[in-house]
Amino acid sequence: MEISEFQKRMYDLYAHNDRRRGAAATTLWLVEEVGELAEAVRREDMDNLREELADCFAWIGAIANLYDIDLEAAFLEKYPDMCPTCKKNPCICTD
Repeated sequence: MEISEFQKRMYDLYAHNDRRRGAAATTLWLVEEVGELAEAVRREDMDNLREELADCFAWIGAIANLYDIDLEAAFLEKYPDMCPTCKKNPCICTD
C-alpha cells in the first residue's frame, strides 16, 4: 500500500468523524495511543505493540487529513534520503 492509499482509506473511513471531533480532540486521541504504545514497548508485548503502532499511524493519518497535508510529500520533503540534521546517510548524529 502506498502512503497516499493509506491516507485515502483513513479519509474514506473516518474523515466525517474527525471533522466533527476537531483537530484538538483528534490529536488527544493520538497522544493516548502513543501512551498505549509506550506501555506495549515497556512490557515488550509484541502483539500489542503491532496494534498500537497501527493505531498511532492511523491517528497521524487522521490529523494529516484534517489539515489537508499529503503525508508522503511532507515526509519526503523532511527526509530526502538523508538525515535532516547532519545531512548524512546513514545518520551520524549522536542521539
